Amino acid sequence: MTGSLESPSSLPSPQPSEPGGASSGAQGASSGAGGASSGAGGTLVLAGTPIGAVSDAPPRLAQELAACDVVAAEDTRRMKRLAQALGVHVGGRVVSYFEGNESARTPELVEALEGGARVLLVTDAGMPSVSDPGYRLVAAAVEHGIRVTAVPGPSAVLTALALSGLPVDRFCFEGFLPRKAGERLGRLKEVAEERRTLVYFEAPHRLDDTLAAMAQVFGAERRAAVCRELTKTYEEVRRGPLEELAAWAADGVRGEITVVVEGAPDKAPDDITPEELVRRVRVREEAGERRKEAIAAVAAEAGLPKRQVFDAVVAAKNAARPTP
Repeated sequence: MTGSLESPSSLPSPQPSEPGGASSGAQGASSGAGGASSGAGGTLVLAGTPIGAVSDAPPRLAQELAACDVVAAEDTRRMKRLAQALGVHVGGRVVSYFEGNESARTPELVEALEGGARVLLVTDAGMPSVSDPGYRLVAAAVEHGIRVTAVPGPSAVLTALALSGLPVDRFCFEGFLPRKAGERLGRLKEVAEERRTLVYFEAPHRLDDTLAAMAQVFGAERRAAVCRELTKTYEEVRRGPLEELAAWAADGVRGEITVVVEGAPDKAPDDITPEELVRRVRVREEAGERRKEAIAAVAAEAGLPKRQVFDAVVAAKNAARPTP
């Protein structure tokens, strides 16, 4: 996720690598907390970077920047500014790794890894691979038996969840919604009945349209939180019903945005009207499911016989027919 950094008055000093530390010990380990597996060659390190305040950078990030052989950065200039703010000299080779060159650059980095290099992957803000470049390189490294590990760091997803005031015991991350209105509505309809809390990234100039679409699909009263400029000077969290938040965003919003939306409410079978059953079937049909499959899925999630849902759909269809 793209973001801007804010420098604090004082920053942690990088600690030198020690035997058995981030540089040498991780290289020789056959397995570890990052789900790494043994394999010949070097090590791919995914490093989380600050989503706002530079002082949030994990100490190991400074160590890896100083010790790695190659730094693959989403924005090399931005990475160099971060290293400078951390007081770190990057001694390894620096290459760009962004959406436009990810496919072409991946084989080159895999070759370096197979040759024994320690490659550090960083994006502009947050964790690589999470709505940022990285997935292709990780998948290729795993395929070639190369060790992959991580330097955990700040996360806009988890920070927004914690601040939202919404349930966090179960959630799903949906990334960025499509830019086109029709595709955006279709994607939202796919998760209209999702009971887990939903997390999205969104561009500020599309926020009002996105919140309005969410109110249309999820319901105007569904609770949500818009988290803006997290960990930065002008951090703001707006909480309220989707319809209310959409009206607020219509005046214009700036900054990095994460939206957290309450999951669909649980309903006892007795509380689900035939009209609600028909609506759920239609949502699934509009998302691309066949009617038979949609009826079965709605019946399963409502705890009802398929025949009851089928009858509701048929009755609605008959009621919609013009009277002779």
